[in-house]
Amino acid sequence: MRMSTLFLRTLREDPVEAEVASHRLLVRAGYVRRAAPGIYTWLPLGLKVLRKVETVIREEMDAAGAQEVHFPALLPREPYEATNRWSDYGDGIFKLKDRKGADYLLAPTHEEMFTLLVKDLYSSYKDLPLSLYQIQTKYRDEARPRAGILRGREFTMKDSYSFDVDDAGLEASYERHRAAYIRIFARLGLEFVVVAAMSGAMGGSRSEEFLHPTVIGEDTFVRSPGGYAANVEAVTTLAPEPVPFDGLPAAHVEETPDTPTIDTLVAVSNERHPRADRPWTAADTLKNVLVVLRHPDGRREPLAVGVPGDREVDPKRLEAALSPAEVEPFEAADFARFPALVKGYIGPGVLGTENASGIRYLVDPRVVDGTAWVTGADAAGRHVYDLVAGRDFTPDGLVEAAEVKAGDPAPDGSGPLELARGIEIAHIFALGRRFAEALDLKVLDENGKQVVVTMGSYGVGVTRALACVAEGNHDEKGLVWPRELAPADVHVVATGKDPEILLAAERISAELLAQGVDVLFDDRPKVSPGVKFKDAELVGVPTILVVGKGLAEGVVELRDRRSGDAEQVPVADAVARVSAVVRG
Repeated sequence: MRMSTLFLRTLREDPVEAEVASHRLLVRAGYVRRAAPGIYTWLPLGLKVLRKVETVIREEMDAAGAQEVHFPALLPREPYEATNRWSDYGDGIFKLKDRKGADYLLAPTHEEMFTLLVKDLYSSYKDLPLSLYQIQTKYRDEARPRAGILRGREFTMKDSYSFDVDDAGLEASYERHRAAYIRIFARLGLEFVVVAAMSGAMGGSRSEEFLHPTVIGEDTFVRSPGGYAANVEAVTTLAPEPVPFDGLPAAHVEETPDTPTIDTLVAVSNERHPRADRPWTAADTLKNVLVVLRHPDGRREPLAVGVPGDREVDPKRLEAALSPAEVEPFEAADFARFPALVKGYIGPGVLGTENASGIRYLVDPRVVDGTAWVTGADAAGRHVYDLVAGRDFTPDGLVEAAEVKAGDPAPDGSGPLELARGIEIAHIFALGRRFAEALDLKVLDENGKQVVVTMGSYGVGVTRALACVAEGNHDEKGLVWPRELAPADVHVVATGKDPEILLAAERISAELLAQGVDVLFDDRPKVSPGVKFKDAELVGVPTILVVGKGLAEGVVELRDRRSGDAEQVPVADAVARVSAVVRG
């Protein structure tokens, strides 16, 4: 690759829309260019890195016994109707019609197509176990595409699927994929944490995410000193034991003027209605939050969520618990439809499908029978005290929607939780039989009886993983690629106007190529050394060989892009020295 002819333009300024380092540097260094919001063109350097990421994934998937296939991205409606995902996806997918009016979608994922392919070709237990994978472009209509290729509308994903006769086979396939993913991310040089996750709309008995820890991550996860790790959406609450009702005081309504918030309620309660044993705190209150669920069929359902007042409702946890419905705000027009609701003073008295509003009422698992609460009395300026769950009100069910806080106990008893941020780079599911049942994928078992095949689904965000590598491998000057992913093994930079310098750099580059070393050669004749050095630092090839004024003394300079260390190498030894560095 000669930079004099390479399709490359580096930028000195950050793109205005760039929010994170990987976005800034991949654009500035000429790896990608924005085509539309959430849609990017891959340029020669970027494509080289992307192909190397794919190679790592292919090698590990092949080693795990999976076989590669390739599906179209344009898919018919019918298979997705059979699994209800045509509607369950809601506005999250791109739908279109052909000239005859038939419905299609741009594939967000391919469970249905893999299932139908196996159904078409296999019919016996002797054909299983089977694992198939592809590396394919996917499409999702992200409402807020951001951070360059980290969250786009078009992206590359490796998705694979296992097919087994029974649950024991699924467990073995799941573990093989899990181990392959661990090897993949180790080779990519990506720090990762494997966390328990929600299966959500995918369903299945088990699900784990691979997260890359970073402060810019959109996902929150938790971990404990004893080894528990989970996406915050999958954390379960350690609920207290129910409390006997005997001897508990009766509920009573008190005046609490100007207390629409938990803080004001606590302050007024301690001032006007003090406790004998201790002060009131936010944890003594029951906060009732109203939302609207938009179901895949378009139906809007009001919902009330009750959580202890010292916690907020976490929208992601709530949405994960209620998937595939989407959570929307409860607007003024919604309040107008339910006159029994008094904003700021809503209590269980009007909530629940059996009460005045008819609004379904779900509460936090901490709201167990016998626990007493201070909560809204459904009248302005009034709250009810000593309202006991199970005695004075009965919710319609439980929901894991309250925020998880640092210091909360791990569900497995392994210690207090700490919170961190991460980017999801992979997700694995023990799907079970959902898709096989919907699409009638069966095989004959060894007794000649038809059985439904059990499946696993395993995805790696290929372009997202590349962006995470860039996030974790840069400095103030530019990118610093791990050697296995760099667009070249060595960046040869010819500096100076002496023709002998360019000839020597040409000769060294040719000899390196003959040794199997991939060379990016900056042979631009009218570009200053300063610009060439800045470009080399920005592009991020891990080894830089400078052929310049030292040539008069018979030496060239070998630079390590990551450490900044440099050494003078005799010209006669340059090829051997670079080859040794490249090969480790």
